[in-house]
Amino acid sequence: MTLPYAEPLVRREPQPRVIPEPPRVGEPGGGPCNLCAWLVDFENPDGSGHEPPLWYDDDWALCRATGVTIPGVVWLASRAHHDSFADLPDRLARSYGPVVARVERAILGLGDIARVHVYRWGDGAAHFHSWFFPRPLGMLEAKREMLALWADVLPEAPEEAVADAEAKIAAAMAETN
Repeated sequence: MTLPYAEPLVRREPQPRVIPEPPRVGEPGGGPCNLCAWLVDFENPDGSGHEPPLWYDDDWALCRATGVTIPGVVWLASRAHHDSFADLPDRLARSYGPVVARVERAILGLGDIARVHVYRWGDGAAHFHSWFFPRPLGMLEAKREMLALWADVLPEAPEEAVADAEAKIAAAMAETN
């Protein structure tokens, strides 16, 4: 694995800690959770330009990413507002693993994918979501934690390639319902 930056890198000192941390979108004191409004009622377009999810059920929605550099990058969100694994209701927590496995199989089905990385950072919006990044077959410099860094600096993928990957993922998810 290799960083997507030229050497030498210079280590920086951590910044002073900010306590209390500023509220995130969707937390008390933060902005409203835009995902909640969209995920509850995406079947009734509001003119926001959001496309409907690639797949959804009563609990989860598999969503398109923007600015995709590796076709097949998608994210999964809970339909109801929950912040993290710690506050997911037990039923929803139990359903997460099988849904993640379905998404992974759908992405692997694109072909030429070595692995699918699943990320849950938790520092963005306070609405439960996890990201799926396909590591292209043979892209060894992007193994482990490097894939997200590489995805951040690669040029944007052609719209047709992204749309084709999304259509294949959606079809695979629909087949396994």
